[in-house]
Amino acid sequence: DSFDILGDGVKELLVGRDDGALEIYNFESADDPALRYDHALSESIASIQGGCVGKDGYDEILASTYSGWLTGLTTEPVHREGGSGEELKLSQEMQSKISSLRNELEHLQIKVLQEREKYQQSSQSSTAVSSVPAFSVNDKFTLNKDDASYSLILEVQTAIDNVLVQSDVPIDLLDVDKNSAVVSFSSCDSE
Repeated sequence: DSFDILGDGVKELLVGRDDGALEIYNFESADDPALRYDHALSESIASIQGGCVGKDGYDEILASTYSGWLTGLTTEPVHREGGSGEELKLSQEMQSKISSLRNELEHLQIKVLQEREKYQQSSQSSTAVSSVPAFSVNDKFTLNKDDASYSLILEVQTAIDNVLVQSDVPIDLLDVDKNSAVVSFSSCDSE
C-alpha cells in the first residue's frame, strides 16, 4: 500500500512480505526508496493497509497475516511523561478503555473455559467420533540462486508437530535463523 504515515505530505510505501517482515519506505530523493521502519511478524503477511482506524488524528498500519491475525501499528504515543513529583493520572477515556478491555478479556476467558469443557465432555462420550480436520496449507518451494539451495516454507493455521521429507537422492538440510525444528535422519528401505 502507499500511505502518508509520517505526515510529511508524501506517501510512503508500505510493504508486507512472505517472511513476516513489515517495512516502511519513503522517497527522500528521486533515487532509491529509503527504509524508514521495519517490524517482524511471526508469519507471512497477506495484506497491508494504511489509514486512520482506531483513534482520530493518529494514523495506523494494519496488516493481516496468513492465519488471520490482524496486527496494527499506530502513531499514537503510548508513553506520557510527567514532571517531577507529579502522579500519573489517567484520563477518563483511558480508564474506560482499560475497563472495557478487562471486561472483554474476562468474557473471552470464560467462553474458552466453557468451550474447552464442552469439548472434553463430547470427546469422552461413547458416541464421540474422531475425524481429522481439513487445513489449508500455504507452501512454497523456491530456489535461492545465491547459494544454490531450496527453501521449503510451510504455513498452516495450527501448530506443526512433524514434517516428513522423503527423497530418492541424498540431501543436506541447512539451518536458518527462523528454524526451531529438531532434525532427525533415517535411512529408507529402497523397496
